Amino acid sequence: MKTISHFIDGKIYSDSKSRKGPIFNPAIGEQIAEVELGTKATVEKAIESSSKAFITWSKTTPINRARILSKYKDLLIKNMEELAVMVSEQHGKTIADAKGSIQRGIEVVEYATGITDSLKGDHSTSVGTNVDSHTLRQPLGVCAGITPFNFPAMVPMWMYPVSIACGNTFVLKPSEKDPSCPMRLAEIAIEAGLPAGVLNVVNGDKEAVDTLLENKTVQAISFVGSTPIAEYVYHTGTKNNKRVQALGGAKNHMVIMPDADVNKTTDAIIGSAFGSAGERCMAISVAVCVGKQTKEKIKTKLLEETAKLNVGPYTDEKSDFGPLNNKAHFEKVLGYIDTGEKEGAKLLSDGRNFKKQGYENGYFVGPTIFDDVKPEMKIYKEEIFGPVLSMMTTETYEEALKLVNDHELGNGAAVFTKSGNIA
Repeated sequence: MKTISHFIDGKIYSDSKSRKGPIFNPAIGEQIAEVELGTKATVEKAIESSSKAFITWSKTTPINRARILSKYKDLLIKNMEELAVMVSEQHGKTIADAKGSIQRGIEVVEYATGITDSLKGDHSTSVGTNVDSHTLRQPLGVCAGITPFNFPAMVPMWMYPVSIACGNTFVLKPSEKDPSCPMRLAEIAIEAGLPAGVLNVVNGDKEAVDTLLENKTVQAISFVGSTPIAEYVYHTGTKNNKRVQALGGAKNHMVIMPDADVNKTTDAIIGSAFGSAGERCMAISVAVCVGKQTKEKIKTKLLEETAKLNVGPYTDEKSDFGPLNNKAHFEKVLGYIDTGEKEGAKLLSDGRNFKKQGYENGYFVGPTIFDDVKPEMKIYKEEIFGPVLSMMTTETYEEALKLVNDHELGNGAAVFTKSGNIA
């Protein structure tokens, strides 16, 4: 069975002492590979490699860094098909969705190629009597990223391209659920001319994460994942005097006004709530209809269009969305649906027991819609991270907005209306 190891100092690095974790193809529910879960020593080796590389890389001119990133961008585009299959096979998302996410990452690389102008310092004369002010922008040192399973290409590329464009070196700890694409991203960076050690990839679990958080050489940490882990990363990282940005979960609401276009609104709900099997932190998981008539119009159209969705594996070009990423998460989402039903929410569309012929063991959940959801229900209070939509009704726009503002995980609201007359 294929083993995914680590990428350190410009080449594949294997640690025979590492524990192993399984990698599954979620469409068939079978293990297809295994991944080394890096020990503290392995992570420290990657950090040391990046620390040594920083000495030279930080002195490389911004324009030369940008030239490497420009070539990197071209190679990523050239290898798009290969990368998309890697993402789809281990994550489960459709090829089209995988390509779209990779493209979003490439756009960050493209942005980083033009960062040279932003790295210029400032000079202000006469800020005080006989006082001038000079501002210099200098690299921090070794930075690190800890990324989730749902976007194994895009989220890492939110982080390391900008970091290395600024003269830092980077250690990436991707999700152990789908590590092949991040490894390939690092290999392609070397092909583009990035010096060894500037970008290292270590696979692992909590031991690897804690090593990055506690190691004094690491100057900054970026994290994307669940809210509880985001809080842990933030508090542990800052306690160790690191700069930390930690992005957690969300409960995104769509407020639907009485004059909203039913067809456009329904299309937006379906794309956002069920696209990528709902495994997106920006997925709309709550549709708040202002007025009972609004809800009835949206509900009728939504059920009609949802019934047309094709849930299937990435190998089927007709698939609108695929399975959930792993068995534990699959069972967790099913548990939320069970709970919602027990709490009294009305189940309009039930995605449990969805079976795809030839893929009966896959982690598929069909599009699920609850109506009459109340604020005290667990399915409303918590992020489900699956193809599950809650529908709620308010009498006024102000009441709808209050729901968003009062929610612990409220992350802003999308408002659908024709008039635009919203204060």
